[in-house]
Amino acid sequence: MAQRHLDPTDPTAAAAPVPADALAAYLRSQATEFLRALRQHQETGGGATGGPAESVDAARALRRSARRISGSLHTFRPLLDETWAEELRPELAWLSGTLALEHACQSRLDRLLQALNRLSPRTEPPTDTLVDVAAGSRADVAAGSRADVAAGSRADVAAGSRAAGAMGVPPAPEPVGGARGRVGAGGTPCSKSLGEAPATAAPAAAAPRTVPHPAPPARSPAPPEARGNLTVGAAKAGALLDRQLTLARTRAHSTALQALGSARFHAVADKVAVLASDVPLAPAAQTADLRPLAVAAEERLTDAVAALPLVTAGHPYNAEALVHGLSPDPAPHPQDAPWHQVRLLLRLHRYACEALRGGETPGIPVDARLLTAGQALNRHREASEAAAAAAAAARTPRIAPATAYALGVLHADQRHEVEAARFAFQQCWQQRTATAG
Repeated sequence: MAQRHLDPTDPTAAAAPVPADALAAYLRSQATEFLRALRQHQETGGGATGGPAESVDAARALRRSARRISGSLHTFRPLLDETWAEELRPELAWLSGTLALEHACQSRLDRLLQALNRLSPRTEPPTDTLVDVAAGSRADVAAGSRADVAAGSRADVAAGSRAAGAMGVPPAPEPVGGARGRVGAGGTPCSKSLGEAPATAAPAAAAPRTVPHPAPPARSPAPPEARGNLTVGAAKAGALLDRQLTLARTRAHSTALQALGSARFHAVADKVAVLASDVPLAPAAQTADLRPLAVAAEERLTDAVAALPLVTAGHPYNAEALVHGLSPDPAPHPQDAPWHQVRLLLRLHRYACEALRGGETPGIPVDARLLTAGQALNRHREASEAAAAAAAAARTPRIAPATAYALGVLHADQRHEVEAARFAFQQCWQQRTATAG
C-alpha cells in the first residue's frame, strides 16, 4: 500500500496554526523588494523592452512584487485594515498591468515572427547541384523562369518570371553548354552538370538530360500551391505584424513612462514604503490563523479546475482549441476565459503558500508542480493572445490574399499551441492530484 506523504504546499499539512506575523513578514519582504526594484529601475533609465538587461530585470521584479502584494491583500483581506487594503490592492493591480503591456507586446511579436519562420518552407536551392531544378519551385517551372540555379539566386527561385507566365510566352532558349538550368521551348526544364563537355563532342550518355515536368512532391506536408502562398505572404505578414505590434509596444512604453511619473504612482510608492516598515493588521489578526484563508484560496482553484474540460484536453490533437476559430467575431475565444481565470487563481494559491512560510525564499514555490502548471497556463495565455493578434492583423483592409492566407495559417498554429498548453496543464494537474491522493 502506497504511503501518503505530506504535501509541503498543503496549508492543512502543518499541525501548528500560522499566526498573522508570518503574513506581516511576507508583506514587508515584498514591499522591500518593490522599493529595491523601483530604485534599480530609476537608476537604469526607466527601461524599455530591448534596452539594458538590468532595466528589464528591474521592471520584471517590480511587477512581481506588486502582484504578490496585491494577491496577498486579496486572499488575507479579513486580517488587514479593510480601508487600507481596498485602496492599495487595485492600485497595485493597475501598476502591474501597465508595466506588463510593453513586455507582452514584444514577446508576442517575437513569438509570431518565430512561428512564421518555422512555418515558411525553405526556398533557396542548393548551390552545389543543378539537378534540383526538377525538384525545385513548381511556380518557376510553370512560369518558364530562367532561374540561375548554379548561383542560387533567391529572387529568381521565389518569384520566377511572372510576366512570362502571365502572357504564356516561353522564354528564349539558351546555349546548351552554359552552367545554368534552362527551360526549353516546350516548357520542359533541362539541366546540365558543371564541367560537362559540349553535346556535339560528348557521347550519347553525356547529352543534356531532359527532365519531365515535375509533379507535386508526394511527401510534402502541404500542397505546393499552399506552401507557395505561405512563402509569398510570410514576409508581408511578418512586416504587417511588426508594424502593428511595434506601434502597440511604443504606445505601451509611453503609457508606462507616464504612469511612473504620475502622482498616482507616487502615492502607491509611498504606501508601499510605509508597508515595508508597518503592516496595518486588523484587531482580529492577533489570534487569527492564516491556514483557513489559504485553504479557501485553494478550494477556489480546485473548483475552477474542476469546471475545465480536462477530459477533452487530455487527448492530444482534439481540435477543441480550434472551435470557432474561423468566426468573424473579433472578440476573444470564450473558451479561453476559464483557463485564464484558473491561471489567476493558481497564482493566488502560490502566493498564499509563500505567505504561510513567512516570506522565506519568496517567489519559489515549495511544490515544483505548481510552478510547472503555472508555466503551462502562461504559455496558454501567450498563445491565445498571439492568435488574437494574428486574427486582428488578418482583418486589416486591402491586404493581399497571400498575406491573409499566411496570417490564417499562423492563427491556426497558435491555436494548436493553445491546445498543447492545455494538454500539458492537464497532465501536470492530474499527476499532482494523483500524488496528493
